Order: sequence, then structure tokens, then C-alpha cells
Amino acid sequence: MGAHNTSSLDAPSVSSHVSVMLGEVLDALNPDQNGVYVDGTFGAGGYSRAILERNVSMLWAIDRDPSVTMAAEKIEKDFPGKFKLLKGCFSEMESLLSEQGQKTVDGIVLDIGVSSMQIDQADRGFSFINDGPLDMRMGDIGPTAADVVNLSEEEELANIIYQFGEERASRRVAHAIVEAREVKPFTRTLELSKIVEKAVGAPRYKKGKRQIHGATRTFQALRIFVNDELGELRRGLEAAERILSPGGRLCVVTFHSLEDRVVKEFFKIRSGDVARPSRHMPSQVDQMPDPTFEILFKGAKKASEQEIEQNIRSRSAKLRAAVRTEATAWKKEIAA
Repeated sequence: MGAHNTSSLDAPSVSSHVSVMLGEVLDALNPDQNGVYVDGTFGAGGYSRAILERNVSMLWAIDRDPSVTMAAEKIEKDFPGKFKLLKGCFSEMESLLSEQGQKTVDGIVLDIGVSSMQIDQADRGFSFINDGPLDMRMGDIGPTAADVVNLSEEEELANIIYQFGEERASRRVAHAIVEAREVKPFTRTLELSKIVEKAVGAPRYKKGKRQIHGATRTFQALRIFVNDELGELRRGLEAAERILSPGGRLCVVTFHSLEDRVVKEFFKIRSGDVARPSRHMPSQVDQMPDPTFEILFKGAKKASEQEIEQNIRSRSAKLRAAVRTEATAWKKEIAA
């Protein structure tokens, strides 16, 4: 994960790593010179550097990807004593910061999804265009995408592809994968990509525009499943709620509807926006804890047309942001 992410539905065609919606994120975060901030998805460090350039007191960066070390070392050299990279998942930010003696922070940025840097490296196994080992792990532990496609039951595989990829042809794809793996287990991205594309059908043209590659949604589903991205996001939002100081800001950039739905729902519930089912019935609000966030702006902000022209990967980006209130963080049983 990193501060220069792509939509999961975009083909990896851009080699430069650009921090998406950087201006909008900085406006929403509004870094203060005396503030302490967290970049929970460091990547190539675009957001981290921009926040540090606002002369903040301290910036803690978090990333589980071992390949980000070089970018982190450069920023650490440029901003001595004000920057530190912590290895791990952003959902672990509470314990990672606590180990450094940092109990609360003034702002958190999360940029959710796979980074362009990861997609552009074929050997990471995220790409359905460039051949590489069928891996897809953002870190270097746990089962790979190859393990999932080779070992899962057909029905489980279909459910993963439908739930996390929103692929309507999920059963057809799962059946094709199971048939192919009986002949030879999958080890490479292009082996899988070709089987999936054949099952879904080649990209078509609609109103002059080429539709997405047939393997896009299946690869997205496997990546989200392998890295438990939605679970990681939910845990990360709850951790942010616990460590943000009153007045602290949480800014989240997402790249597809599944992630955005999680963030939208979290902010909606935590800001007390719970519907009253009937005027004759007691409201759920009466039984809820006090709101822990105030929404910073209505809905989600999107990248400008100018940015989309310069960086196609920003076209599906959505930014949501909220300000922490003084209310106590919700207990886990309520959070669920």
C-alpha cells in the first residue's frame, strides 16, 4: 500500500509513482507545525514528504512492504529527527506507535489498495498484463494467490471472486480455474490471466471506449482476499479512532466501491448519522455512544479533471475525511 495508489481496475500502464489527490489530502489534513502525524500507507513516501514539508513536529510512516526501505531512508535523511518508518500493517498503528512512546496523534492519512509501484513490478504478481510469480502479497508472509487458486474448493473460489471482485461471471471463472489446475497447478500470473480472460470474454468496445481487461476483477478479488484488505481497513479505522486527539483528522483515499463503502459506513455511524426507523419507535441513536467523528465535507471528493489527464490512476480515487471529537472511542463489541 502506498501514497500513489491505482484503481484496481486500471491497467498498469503508467510507470511514474504519483501521490493521488495530494492537494486535496493536505487541505483535509491541514497539518500543524506542532502536530504529530501518521502516514499509514507509506509506499514511495509522497504523502509523507508533503506533510513533512509543512514543518510538522513528527511524521510516523507505516508499511508492511519490505521494498519501501530505500524511499524511507531518503526521507529520513532529508528530515532528520522528524521521520521514522515502522514496519507492519496500518491496522497495528496503535501498538506500533505505543512501542515508540507515542500514545496520540493529530492526523492520519490512509491510501488504500495496491500501489502503482507494486503493480509495475511484475515479480510481485499483481499484474495480469506482465508475467510474474502468482504471489500478490503486500508483505512477505502468508498464503499467496497461487495457494488460493490451487487449493480452494470451486464454490469458495467463486465466492471470493464474486464478493471481492464483483465479477458477475465468478462461477464460470472458478470452474475454468479448477479445470485448468487439474492439468497443471497455477504458478504464473499470465497463466491465470489467460484462463480467466477466456472464461469472461475478451474486452469489448462500448461507445468507442475499451472495456476493462477480462481478468481485472478476478485479480482484484484475489489481491483483496490474500491481503485481507477490507478487514485491515476496518481494523485500521478503529485504531485511528482510538489514537487520534480531539480535533485530529482522519483522511482516507480509496480506489474502488468495496473500500469506499467501508469508509463511508464507518464515518456515517461514528458521526451519529443513524436513521430513525419510525417516529413512533425509539431511535438507534438513543442507544449509541456519543459520535467520535464529525464529517469534514459532505460525500467524497474526487480527483480533478486535470489530475486525471496527468495520472489516469486517479480517475477512481475518492477522498473522505473527518475530525475526531472528544467522545470516548467505541468499544469493540459496538464497533462490530
